[in-house]
Amino acid sequence: MSNPTDIAGYLKQHEEKPLLRFITCGSVDDGKSTLIGRLLYDSKRLFDDQLAALTADSKRHGTRGGEIDYALLLDGLAAEREQGITIDVAYRYFDTERRKFIVADCPGHEQYTRNMATGASTADLAVVLVDARKGLLTQTRRHSYIVSLLGIRHVVLAVNKMDLVDYDQRVFDEIVAGYRALAAQLGIERVTFIPLSALNGDNLSAHSDAMPWYQGPSLLEHLETVEVSAQDTRGGLRLPVQFVSRPHQNFRGFAGTIAAGNANVGDEVVVLPAGRRSRVTAIFVGDSETASARAGQAVTLTLADEIDISRGDVIAAADDPPQVADQFAAHLLWMDDAALLPGRPYWLKLGTRTVAATVSEIKHRIDVNTQEHLAAKRLELNEVGYVNLSLDEPVAFAAYVENRTLGGFILIDRHSNNTVAAGTLDFALRRAGNVHWQHLEVDKAARARIKGQPPRVLWFTGLSGAGKSTIANLVDKRLHALGYHTFLLDGDNVRHGLNRDLGFTDEDRVENIRRVAEVAKLMTEAGLIVLVSFISPFRAERQMARARFEEGEFLEIFVDVPLELAEQRDVKGLYRKARAGQIPNFTGIDSPYETPEHAEVHLDAGNHSPEKLAAQVLEKLGLK
Repeated sequence: MSNPTDIAGYLKQHEEKPLLRFITCGSVDDGKSTLIGRLLYDSKRLFDDQLAALTADSKRHGTRGGEIDYALLLDGLAAEREQGITIDVAYRYFDTERRKFIVADCPGHEQYTRNMATGASTADLAVVLVDARKGLLTQTRRHSYIVSLLGIRHVVLAVNKMDLVDYDQRVFDEIVAGYRALAAQLGIERVTFIPLSALNGDNLSAHSDAMPWYQGPSLLEHLETVEVSAQDTRGGLRLPVQFVSRPHQNFRGFAGTIAAGNANVGDEVVVLPAGRRSRVTAIFVGDSETASARAGQAVTLTLADEIDISRGDVIAAADDPPQVADQFAAHLLWMDDAALLPGRPYWLKLGTRTVAATVSEIKHRIDVNTQEHLAAKRLELNEVGYVNLSLDEPVAFAAYVENRTLGGFILIDRHSNNTVAAGTLDFALRRAGNVHWQHLEVDKAARARIKGQPPRVLWFTGLSGAGKSTIANLVDKRLHALGYHTFLLDGDNVRHGLNRDLGFTDEDRVENIRRVAEVAKLMTEAGLIVLVSFISPFRAERQMARARFEEGEFLEIFVDVPLELAEQRDVKGLYRKARAGQIPNFTGIDSPYETPEHAEVHLDAGNHSPEKLAAQVLEKLGLK
């Protein structure tokens, strides 16, 4: 060890100590917070004011009659202290002479599964706690499944509270045998079993005389010495470009953190997804130039050729490039209060790249407690599903088991910008690589030119009974009389054929609009003016439809009428049946209608005749 008076040497030694990120997880009240608190206390890395606060808090909030309650070092939220449980993920840093640690104390309750996954996403090792009195519980299976799903390769099964079973070896051996079977089922290969008492410190930072039958390492000894080989050291270079550095006109560098492999000056590289090739001419780590860099380092590369590279591209080894695809099979943990509906558009962030994406199909939902596969049309908060993803453009990727950076992703709500899901890519759907855009000799412009009209989509939206179909028919009739080429897609008519297999659940409504938007797009490619008359109650789906068309091609027409008036006009009696509970998921009654925020045309259908409203639409089109 360096002389403590040699400040530079001491700091360098500290800087170069290896870092281990690990999580603790398990059932509620298995002792996770106590275990970490005791590690922090025993490592003697607490400041005097922290010790004083811990002593005071133990008297006020503790559960040990005034003695030090180590859990209070972690349970920082007032709600946690009042309830005696951990809700959020608590991160703590500590170190020993041999290693630095970042530990995440993850909540144990099922309703906080998403919080647990957040803590596990960056961890190298998981400490799964089991109460020796209770053995393996449902939460043990759930957390172990998420640990395996998120690619954590090292697990410590810490059988806690051995003091409460008189340090009985048979109890420990039975739990070990049960977890070995579970680990084999989940594909967890590296498991270390340690009996301990976090409260008393048995086998925590030193061996316990109370369990002479245990000859393995203490928990801290194992954490200090376990070899966690980074998965990102295998294979060729993978550098997701974070930004393009142009401090002056004579320098153009590509900055990011190396996700896999090594970079060396002179290496041949390929830029994906475009596929352009070049050679590394210089590597900078901070302000210093170096001949090589390794995975995990933040670097700036310069290349020999002036090629177009932007944020989100991946610079990779030319002789070992990653795959590029736009459709995937993936595991998905849903993290939003509103359910996942297949077909709804989201932003997908993979590495440094953000692209538009949809969940095209839910193959099955996974019961994280039993790992059973269940049929599902939606995913609710904290549920895990196996899904097919469809992206609007190809991305460079790696399977998550090979590389977390290029295999782990999040989904972002396009309106609120909230993160709604986290997922892992399994493999590319190979059929996506076989589908190419066929060049058409007669394109949309040519077809529109021969018809003498610009292609348009007039999207009528509003409540049932608002008068959408009536107004759309009047507009269609007038356009036809003026010699325009049109086609009308009406909600009722389409459900007799194209969408006859769809019901009126939220999921089916999303798919209903997706199909209609695709048909309308094909019709505009033929040069037609397409009138679409659908309730289309959700803003997200109307935005999804709009995104399929060129600027100015899509006109959203909101046929606005009070719900009471729509019910009075209801010749089919649908509202009456819906209020009687005979028609579930009826828009305006037990399913929401989200009014347009920026419609091109707003029709006041409560105060004007259909003829006058149709004239307003024609006026917007520049016609009388």
